[in-house]
Amino acid sequence: MEELDLHHIFSLGLILVMIAAGTTAIAKKCSQPYPIVLVIVGTIIGLIDIPVMEPLITFITEGEVFHFIVITLFLPALLGEAALKLPSSQLNENKKPIIALVLIGILVSFGVIGFSSMWVLQLSIPAAFVFAAVMSATDPVSVLSIFKTVGVNERLSTVIEGESLFNDGVAVVLFNISAFSLLTYTDLGMIGAAHGLWEFVKVVSLGFIIGGALGYVVSLLTKYFDDYPLEILFSLLLFYGSFILAETIHASGVIAVVTAALILGNYGAEIGMSPATKLNISSFWDVAALLANSLVFLMVGLEITRIDITDKWGLMFAAIVIVLIARSAAVYASLFFVKEAPPRWMHILNWGGLKGSLSIALVLSLPRDFTGREELLIMAFSVVLFSLVGQGLTIKPLISRLGVNKKEEGNKEFEALLARVYRYKNAVAEITRVKENLFLTDTATREMLDEYENTLETLQEKMEHLFQTHPHLKEKQQATLLRHSLYAQHEAVERLVKEDIISNEAGEKELDIITNKLVELESE
Repeated sequence: MEELDLHHIFSLGLILVMIAAGTTAIAKKCSQPYPIVLVIVGTIIGLIDIPVMEPLITFITEGEVFHFIVITLFLPALLGEAALKLPSSQLNENKKPIIALVLIGILVSFGVIGFSSMWVLQLSIPAAFVFAAVMSATDPVSVLSIFKTVGVNERLSTVIEGESLFNDGVAVVLFNISAFSLLTYTDLGMIGAAHGLWEFVKVVSLGFIIGGALGYVVSLLTKYFDDYPLEILFSLLLFYGSFILAETIHASGVIAVVTAALILGNYGAEIGMSPATKLNISSFWDVAALLANSLVFLMVGLEITRIDITDKWGLMFAAIVIVLIARSAAVYASLFFVKEAPPRWMHILNWGGLKGSLSIALVLSLPRDFTGREELLIMAFSVVLFSLVGQGLTIKPLISRLGVNKKEEGNKEFEALLARVYRYKNAVAEITRVKENLFLTDTATREMLDEYENTLETLQEKMEHLFQTHPHLKEKQQATLLRHSLYAQHEAVERLVKEDIISNEAGEKELDIITNKLVELESE
């Protein structure tokens, strides 16, 4: 019977994956941020009574199960994937705003939310600062997916991604201290504060040490193997191994994963990975992260429907307002003296500090006898839902309004010319097609064709002039052409191997050369 139940749960889980994949595909096709769409779809599924899905929804919305799936199963993969592909050079270029947000911003947010929750919401000290820690974690997935659709400045994307990677680790440490240490040391005044500070330093430092050591060892291993399936396995073991080891000795698993992934993605990639390996590892983690993100946000939507919010509207509204005020204070206070962060960036960073699945998973991990747990759940869910849907849907218009997505010089003119060339070329093709199919005469079509062809010549001349004025436009087109050429070459060699015209060994050599050129093109 147990086997049948497990088989049934697995089948329903597969249906959940299909729903997540389908929703993500539609959202991407419509150029919409898929995390927000998934939360909405998950909420709708949770509200509608679907008998066949009820066992699975009940299972995954159990507090312990949700916490395990998000924290232990998906979080190392999501953090590892993001840190693996974040160049240390970009982090270094933007270190001042990132450090300011992580060291100053999170403490400002933690303090504002903690004390406001005590005085305004009348929460106990542990409950108030647990809520503060939970709401200090930022989830970049939604906002970064929006950034990609509108072409936001790459440095701004790096800042918000760098902040969230380390911010999540610090927030988890603050959560553990608030949830467990404060219960013991609340009445000890300075001794309790000193103990909390020591715990913070110890947990974060151990996380850096474990992640750094394991990342360095695995990076050295890559020097002795040029086998990308094996190196993908190394990265998988590194991310989950560093997380579990750190958590086992009460260090920060999040900090350990981020540190290990940064070292592997930069030092390890430099000393031991071929371009083909880099491309394949990147592709593997792209798929893993997409699957994890899709399921997590769908689960968030399902989980939200399980909370009874009857007569709690005042509490929910107050929680949202407090978190918004705290985020504003954190961003503007920490970046006020940082020249590398202009005011427009601050506005985007402020409104783009979204809360997500980590916040919910942390609250659900609280012991059931924790004083104020039910209120914390309601507050956390309300903030996360408002953050993902309210802020998530309005961040895109804000980005456009502030002009943070302005493109390189000459791009607008080039795009206008390209659109007109495309129009007239299609018009010429359609006239030619209609002429042949309906047997129209040259007399009837020649005049219109001449007009369009003359216009095309003029547009081509303008584009050539634009290429001379802005060489980067020509280089961008040539890069696109080269990429398609390399894809075609790759496909041609694979066909030769498949038809047994050339050997696997000869084919692999040629495919490696092509893959290396593709990686070089992407890095440029």
